[in-house]
Amino acid sequence: MKFIDPLQTAIFVRRYKRFLVDVTLPDGTSLTVYCPNTGSMKGCLAPGCEVMLSVSDNPKRKYPHTLEMTRVAGTWIGVNTSKTNHLVREALENNVVKEIGQVDTISPEVTVFPGSRLDFLLLKGGEKIYVEVKNCTLVEDGIAMFPDAVTVRGTKHLRDLIRLREAGHGAVIFYCVQRVDGYAFMPAAHIDPLYAETLRNAMSRGVQLLVYQAEVSPEGIEVGKSLPINFLA
Repeated sequence: MKFIDPLQTAIFVRRYKRFLVDVTLPDGTSLTVYCPNTGSMKGCLAPGCEVMLSVSDNPKRKYPHTLEMTRVAGTWIGVNTSKTNHLVREALENNVVKEIGQVDTISPEVTVFPGSRLDFLLLKGGEKIYVEVKNCTLVEDGIAMFPDAVTVRGTKHLRDLIRLREAGHGAVIFYCVQRVDGYAFMPAAHIDPLYAETLRNAMSRGVQLLVYQAEVSPEGIEVGKSLPINFLA
């Protein structure tokens, strides 16, 4: 995924009300921008860190600027979770995800149970494969981790995948790590032990765990290599 319009650079000041971030532009102007990330963004924001912004031409938006990425310790981190599914779909279409391979069709945002949706339904030779995508931005000591905050919704998604797998369908939980300083993956049990235990249970019952890393830069973001899983670490 390439950014059609150049991103704007700024300096992070503070985050508040969950979806708002104050930044300072290179000319010293203070600006409030939209933050499209529901997580804690632990390890993604440090006072004075460099950030990149996109600008919407929608006149109805109160805050036309959107936080796209941050730079911490020299590493760019993709924090716009609304782009994660696009990145993963692009990887699937380009046959980057070797564990799944070439698929016949990709359907987004599919209802699987009353009141419950998952990100993708893949059809491959008559097989149904359900995929839930998670954006991973937390890295500690070189290990990428998810979640960065307690996630009841995320645990529910894992339970939905278990039900679908037990019904005979393919079921995949896919973590897209949007930073290159993580060298392996493990669930963040110290943040959400229930989620980590549910993920362990899902794997034992046939849900496939995939972790792919994206290279992030102000020019674009691209899903590339898979990461090893240190589940028992």
